[in-house]
Amino acid sequence: MVGISNSHRPATTATGRKGIGLWQAVAIGIGGMIGAGIFSVLGIAGQIAGNVFYAAFGIAGGVALLNTYSYAKLGVRFPSAGGPVEFLVRGFGDGVVSGGFNILLWVGYVFGLSLYARAFGNYAATFLPVGSAHIWVSVFSTGIVVVFTLVNFVGAQAVGRSEFFIVATKVVILLAFTGLGLTSLRPRMLSPSLWPRPGNLLYGAAIVFLAYEGFGLIVNAAEDMPDPSRTLPRALYLSVIITIGIYVGVSLAVVGNLPVADIVRARDYALAEAARPLLGSLGFKLIAVAALFSTASAINATLYGGANVCYAVARDGELPVFFERKVWGHGTEGLLITSVLIIAFANLLNLNGIAMLGSASFLIIYGAVSAAHLRLRRETGAKAAMIWAAIVGCASSFGVLVYYELVHEPLTLTILAVVVVVCFGLEYGYRRFTRRSIRLRADGRTPSPDGR
Repeated sequence: MVGISNSHRPATTATGRKGIGLWQAVAIGIGGMIGAGIFSVLGIAGQIAGNVFYAAFGIAGGVALLNTYSYAKLGVRFPSAGGPVEFLVRGFGDGVVSGGFNILLWVGYVFGLSLYARAFGNYAATFLPVGSAHIWVSVFSTGIVVVFTLVNFVGAQAVGRSEFFIVATKVVILLAFTGLGLTSLRPRMLSPSLWPRPGNLLYGAAIVFLAYEGFGLIVNAAEDMPDPSRTLPRALYLSVIITIGIYVGVSLAVVGNLPVADIVRARDYALAEAARPLLGSLGFKLIAVAALFSTASAINATLYGGANVCYAVARDGELPVFFERKVWGHGTEGLLITSVLIIAFANLLNLNGIAMLGSASFLIIYGAVSAAHLRLRRETGAKAAMIWAAIVGCASSFGVLVYYELVHEPLTLTILAVVVVVCFGLEYGYRRFTRRSIRLRADGRTPSPDGR
């Protein structure tokens, strides 16, 4: 068993109990999900899936819910700050396959965080006078990453406390908006005559899968939970189910009050624009504030989980040792490097393409985790049929995504292929150069090829 330095030990309360409780864990998951979906990819979903994009969020949520089964079972059996890092190594063994997937997971977090940061910048810029320089979007995008990098340096309890407050605030605002919007629905906006082709609905569901990637962050906090065997599964299922309900309700309220053309036109701040017909300028500003809370909490939660993954990968021998050197308090250079990459991508890349890259990366990772779970099901007591359902869901969504990009945006598909090749190539090259092996936590053994 690999030891943890004092700077990485779970935060504890005054009574000696660990610091992440059930509702703090649920808040981390909801915070990572809601900021990603409703505020970051709503405009993209509307453009692709038209007036049934609420169904796209529902389908994507169903795929996510299938994957929570593997995460719950594996998280209880192998509680670790590394989360899926641990699961992949357990299932596939110490090799390039597990290592490449782990690097791709980290890259996926960076893609997602870049999207959230850009969305925060877009909504923050709506509070400036009309015609303000576009550079302010970059200033706000960069600033929010810096703020939560500092928050994450403080430690797990600071993350849990700030996340719970932020999530509670935004959920109240979103529920109020949903209630008001559903009471004023215009049925003609939901008319079947306006439905897109079925293929567009499926592609919309695949690309908004990124909206649910945050549920996996709860597993990264397993070591900080008083009773992970009880808290972890409950937190996973609660966070996904609550988020599906919020996504579908808010989406219905939006598409039932605002034409799809207007949603697409205001794609950078679509949800705030949807509040204008209901509450005028006051509604626009209120939802813009909720967007700031939501995207900020997504950055907060995902940066916490992403930094833990980076630390775990370094600790278990897959990235250079300097990633796990202590910087301040509870922070690592891994957190600092992750934040720098997020800022770079948020300011330099086309985030419409990043949404696709992020969704594709997490579909690959979650499918891989379930495949690893198949090899470990005797240890977790899981049902093979449930694991296969998750694998099929991820594979089908990924196939739809690849087909659509091949037809409409082959360049983005090429970038995805390059990213995957680079991740596994780096892992192969690093292992050949250092001959370093992976050291596991939990029971300290490397799994055999059959996962036992």
